[in-house]
Amino acid sequence: MSSATSNQSSIRHFYDLDIWKEANRLSIRVYKITENFPKDEKYGIVDQLKRAFSSVGANIAEGFGRFHYKDKIKFYYNARGSVCEVQNFLFLSQDLKYLEKKETRIIFSEYEQLNKKVNGFIKSVYQKISRN
Repeated sequence: MSSATSNQSSIRHFYDLDIWKEANRLSIRVYKITENFPKDEKYGIVDQLKRAFSSVGANIAEGFGRFHYKDKIKFYYNARGSVCEVQNFLFLSQDLKYLEKKETRIIFSEYEQLNKKVNGFIKSVYQKISRN
Protein backbone atom coordinates (compact mmCIF):
# COMPACT_ATOMS: atom_id res chain seq x y z
CA MET A 1 0.00 0.00 0.00
CA SER A 2 1.35 3.40 -0.98
CA SER A 3 1.48 6.22 1.55
CA ALA A 4 -0.23 8.37 -1.06
CA THR A 5 -3.32 6.21 -1.26
CA SER A 6 -5.86 4.58 0.99
CA ASN A 7 -6.35 0.83 1.00
CA GLN A 8 -5.89 -0.10 -2.67
CA SER A 9 -9.06 -2.20 -2.80
CA SER A 10 -11.16 0.79 -1.69
CA ILE A 11 -9.83 3.17 -4.36
CA ARG A 12 -12.66 3.59 -6.82
CA HIS A 13 -12.72 7.36 -7.24
CA PHE A 14 -10.13 10.12 -7.19
CA TYR A 15 -11.60 11.40 -3.93
CA ASP A 16 -10.72 8.07 -2.29
CA LEU A 17 -7.01 8.89 -2.71
CA ASP A 18 -5.25 10.14 0.39
CA ILE A 19 -3.05 12.30 -1.83
CA TRP A 20 -6.11 14.06 -3.27
CA LYS A 21 -7.59 14.49 0.23
CA GLU A 22 -4.34 16.13 1.38
CA ALA A 23 -4.28 18.44 -1.65
CA ASN A 24 -7.89 19.40 -0.97
CA ARG A 25 -7.22 20.05 2.73
CA LEU A 26 -4.28 22.30 1.90
CA SER A 27 -6.31 24.12 -0.75
CA ILE A 28 -8.99 24.96 1.79
CA ARG A 29 -6.35 26.12 4.26
CA VAL A 30 -4.65 28.46 1.79
CA TYR A 31 -8.01 29.66 0.47
CA LYS A 32 -8.97 30.77 3.98
CA ILE A 33 -5.62 32.48 4.48
CA THR A 34 -6.04 34.52 1.30
CA GLU A 35 -9.26 36.00 2.70
CA ASN A 36 -7.00 38.20 4.85
CA PHE A 37 -4.93 39.50 1.93
CA PRO A 38 -5.46 43.09 0.78
CA LYS A 39 -8.54 43.53 -1.41
CA ASP A 40 -6.44 45.03 -4.19
CA GLU A 41 -4.68 41.65 -4.53
CA LYS A 42 -7.93 39.88 -5.48
CA TYR A 43 -6.89 39.75 -9.14
CA GLY A 44 -3.19 39.53 -8.39
CA ILE A 45 -1.47 37.15 -6.03
CA VAL A 46 -4.75 35.80 -4.59
CA ASP A 47 -5.93 34.77 -8.05
CA GLN A 48 -2.55 33.21 -8.85
CA LEU A 49 -2.47 31.28 -5.57
CA LYS A 50 -6.01 30.00 -6.05
CA ARG A 51 -5.22 28.80 -9.55
CA ALA A 52 -2.08 27.06 -8.36
CA PHE A 53 -3.46 25.30 -5.29
CA SER A 54 -6.67 24.25 -7.02
CA SER A 55 -4.60 22.85 -9.88
CA VAL A 56 -2.86 20.35 -7.58
CA GLY A 57 -6.03 18.44 -6.69
CA ALA A 58 -7.56 18.95 -10.14
CA ASN A 59 -4.56 17.37 -11.86
CA ILE A 60 -4.57 14.43 -9.44
CA ALA A 61 -8.27 13.93 -10.18
CA GLU A 62 -7.81 14.24 -13.94
CA GLY A 63 -4.85 11.88 -13.93
CA PHE A 64 -6.86 9.34 -11.97
CA GLY A 65 -9.55 9.50 -14.63
CA ARG A 66 -7.17 8.78 -17.48
CA PHE A 67 -7.02 5.25 -18.85
CA HIS A 68 -3.40 5.01 -19.98
CA TYR A 69 -0.62 5.14 -17.40
CA LYS A 70 1.44 7.60 -19.46
CA ASP A 71 -1.52 9.99 -19.54
CA LYS A 72 -1.94 9.61 -15.79
CA ILE A 73 1.71 10.45 -15.16
CA LYS A 74 1.50 13.61 -17.25
CA PHE A 75 -1.22 14.98 -14.97
CA TYR A 76 0.60 13.88 -11.82
CA TYR A 77 3.67 15.77 -13.05
CA ASN A 78 1.43 18.81 -13.58
CA ALA A 79 0.22 18.44 -9.98
CA ARG A 80 3.83 18.38 -8.81
CA GLY A 81 4.57 21.53 -10.79
CA SER A 82 1.55 23.24 -9.25
CA VAL A 83 2.83 22.37 -5.76
CA CYS A 84 6.02 24.28 -6.57
CA GLU A 85 3.98 27.16 -7.96
CA VAL A 86 2.04 27.38 -4.69
CA GLN A 87 5.31 27.41 -2.77
CA ASN A 88 6.56 30.25 -4.96
CA PHE A 89 3.48 32.36 -4.21
CA LEU A 90 3.73 31.56 -0.51
CA PHE A 91 7.22 33.06 -0.46
CA LEU A 92 6.03 36.06 -2.46
CA SER A 93 3.15 36.53 0.00
CA GLN A 94 5.62 36.42 2.87
CA ASP A 95 7.94 38.92 1.18
CA LEU A 96 4.99 41.25 0.64
CA LYS A 97 4.15 40.88 4.35
CA TYR A 98 0.78 39.24 3.66
CA LEU A 99 1.88 36.15 5.59
CA GLU A 100 4.02 35.82 8.69
CA LYS A 101 7.29 33.96 8.20
CA LYS A 102 6.35 31.22 10.67
CA GLU A 103 3.01 30.57 8.99
CA THR A 104 4.64 30.56 5.56
CA ARG A 105 7.23 28.00 6.64
CA ILE A 106 4.57 25.69 8.09
CA ILE A 107 2.40 25.75 4.97
CA PHE A 108 5.46 25.51 2.70
CA SER A 109 6.56 22.43 4.62
CA GLU A 110 3.12 20.85 4.28
CA TYR A 111 3.28 21.39 0.53
CA GLU A 112 6.80 19.94 0.53
CA GLN A 113 5.39 16.78 2.15
CA LEU A 114 2.62 16.71 -0.45
CA ASN A 115 5.25 17.02 -3.18
CA LYS A 116 7.02 13.93 -1.80
CA LYS A 117 3.73 12.05 -1.84
CA VAL A 118 3.11 13.08 -5.44
CA ASN A 119 6.59 11.83 -6.33
CA GLY A 120 5.83 8.52 -4.63
CA PHE A 121 2.54 8.34 -6.45
CA ILE A 122 4.28 8.90 -9.80
CA LYS A 123 6.80 6.20 -8.92
CA SER A 124 4.00 3.74 -8.15
CA VAL A 125 2.42 4.41 -11.57
CA TYR A 126 5.79 3.84 -13.26
CA GLN A 127 6.04 0.53 -11.42
CA LYS A 128 2.65 -0.47 -12.84
CA ILE A 129 3.90 0.39 -16.33
CA SER A 130 6.99 -1.80 -15.92
CA ARG A 131 4.82 -4.76 -14.81
CA ASN A 132 2.69 -4.55 -17.96
